[in-house]
Amino acid sequence: MARMQNTLWNRYKYKINGLILVLVGYFLYQSLFPQFPDALPTQELGAFEVTPIPYNVDAPYLHDGTYTKDFLLLFSKGQVSTIRQAYLTIGTAPLPLATLTSGDAGILHGSQHGQEVHAIAPEVLRAEHKIWLTIEDWQGQHQVTSWALPEMLYSNN
Repeated sequence: MARMQNTLWNRYKYKINGLILVLVGYFLYQSLFPQFPDALPTQELGAFEVTPIPYNVDAPYLHDGTYTKDFLLLFSKGQVSTIRQAYLTIGTAPLPLATLTSGDAGILHGSQHGQEVHAIAPEVLRAEHKIWLTIEDWQGQHQVTSWALPEMLYSNN
């Protein structure tokens, strides 16, 4: 019996190794050519033109005790260096700046080529929620804009 099991292992070990190599190739291809959802419409906010792009259509996930959803924000107009702090949140209304500055969730970070953010979000996204961008410049002026939450983001919840 032991000889038979050993023979079965010897018969299939090369096929299993080949399957593992094929899976590695598949996941490498996926990482080199990611599929992102469509970008949201570009909006003007003061001196900036901002285009948010969600990384995926998955539900918000728990990150350091806060539910978040990942976005990339492209600034096609305006200098990112003039921003003191900026936050992206999802909800029925924007969170007050005093609440946002108490932690590091929702703050934009990156370079002039693109700003990443773990946007603060409710556990379940609904149609009445909006995506809120709050920007404060170095003079202390606040600007807020919002985008309607695309159906692709809340229909999967």
